[in-house]
Parts: sequence; structure tokens; C-alpha cells
Amino acid sequence: MRPLKILARLAGFALLAGFIVYTVALVFVLVVSMQDQRRPVDAIVVLGAAQYNGRPSPVLKARLDHALRLWSAELAPRVIVTGGVGRGDRTSEAAVSRRYLLSRGVPARAVVLEPHGRSTEASMTAVAGWLRERELSSVLLVSDPFHMARLRFEARRTRLEAYTSPTSTSPISDNPNLEVQYLFREGYKVPVAWVRSWRWLRDAKARVLD
Repeated sequence: MRPLKILARLAGFALLAGFIVYTVALVFVLVVSMQDQRRPVDAIVVLGAAQYNGRPSPVLKARLDHALRLWSAELAPRVIVTGGVGRGDRTSEAAVSRRYLLSRGVPARAVVLEPHGRSTEASMTAVAGWLRERELSSVLLVSDPFHMARLRFEARRTRLEAYTSPTSTSPISDNPNLEVQYLFREGYKVPVAWVRSWRWLRDAKARVLD
């Protein structure tokens, strides 16, 4: 068989494999986006989103309102708010989230500020570190529905016992075209998070064997 023909066949297999992985990931994102696993945990974790001059964006507000309902239902004694300082901003998403929750009656002792990280990966790593120092591990993750699948893999990577509870009032969910765009993007991001989560497991096993 000619080398070019072999390369063409290999490229075809690679494209087919990529399509299958993407399709499976997209289905997983859709399934998880519709699941609400709310239950008693050590902490409710709100993933950050944009803030505008000290005010939460509509997306962030929807997440905070959902977390507030979960906290009011006494599912956790604390709420951890995440999100760093964006380009051109003077305050972090986490700080804005904390002020919002305090203004709605959540006591200061119940709100934990975790402003380190401008990505889902960095935020989850910071949250896991804070919890591990206090021998806590179970969390209820709050974000938009499209975000839930990736959060589960990030939680596994950081060794958290995690459950997901998506907000149902996000403006992204109210805009079908925008929601589809986010869902399709997650189809690419979720496999990467999955690989990272298994890499952590492999490294942990290696450390144990050593």
C-alpha cells in the first residue's frame, strides 16, 4: 500500500475517532445539564462569571440567586464564591459575589471568598485546597447547565466529593442560540477535563506504588 494511501486512511480513522469522542462528550454534557443533585454537603460552591463595576452580571446573579436558595434550604453551612480579577477590573468576581450574598442576608461567617483563578480549573484547585486544609470534601457546585459536566471532571481531578446543581434562571438558558453555542464548546472542553482527571488518578497511583 502506498504511503499516501496509508496516511489518508490514518487521517480518516483519526477524524472518525475525533467525531465519536466529540459526540459522546456532547451527549454527556446534555444529560448532565438536566440533572440536579442537590443534597446536604460541606459547602456550596459558586463558579464565577463576569461582574460590571462591582455589580454581578445577569449570568453571575442567576448563579448567586440559585446558591442563595440552596443555602436557605440549609443544604450547607457555607457558600464559597470564586472568580479572580478580570482584565480592566478593579475587584474580583468573588468579592462582588460575596457582597451580593451579604446584602441578601447571608451572614459574613457563612461566605468564603476564593478569588484566586480566572478559569474553571484554577478555581476548582483553589476551592479544593481550602476545603482540604479544613478536612472537608463534599460540595454542591453551582453554575450554568452547560458547565456541569466539565465541573464533575474538575472535581474528580481535585479529589472532591462533588454534586452539581445548575441554575434554571440564567439568561444563557433563556437564549436557545446562545445556549447551543456554549453546549457545542463544552463538547471540546469536556474531553480535555476528562483526560486531566484521569492523569491525576494515574499520578496518584504512581505515588502510592513508590
